[in-house]
Amino acid sequence: MSTHHGIDYIELGVTDLAAAKAFYTAAFGWAFTDYGPGYAGIVAPDREGEVGGLNTAREPGRTGPLVLLFSQDLDATADAITAAGGEVVEGPYPFPGGRRLHFVDPSGNELGVWASASQNEG
Repeated sequence: MSTHHGIDYIELGVTDLAAAKAFYTAAFGWAFTDYGPGYAGIVAPDREGEVGGLNTAREPGRTGPLVLLFSQDLDATADAITAAGGEVVEGPYPFPGGRRLHFVDPSGNELGVWASASQNEG
């Protein structure tokens, strides 16, 4: 169910749809709904609907809003990002709510991941 004024859908520009899907599946376990050769919807974690999409018609990059994902184990997430072909470009580093990192996916999009202070203190 959508929430008024809540973030409802995030769309990432990608250069190679198959590579982007493989990266996000390997790094985070995401699933996708294919809508053709240039677009795949990101299935919601509860498997009810979608939370975003990968779009080859949009320019990827490190500018614009920063999307943050949550992790219960930031160090394991950093390892998964690297193993899947992404690059951790900042952190992990502490911030008042816990720890976080920034990474770049194979298309060049920058996203962040954070873990609460009560999680992995690594």
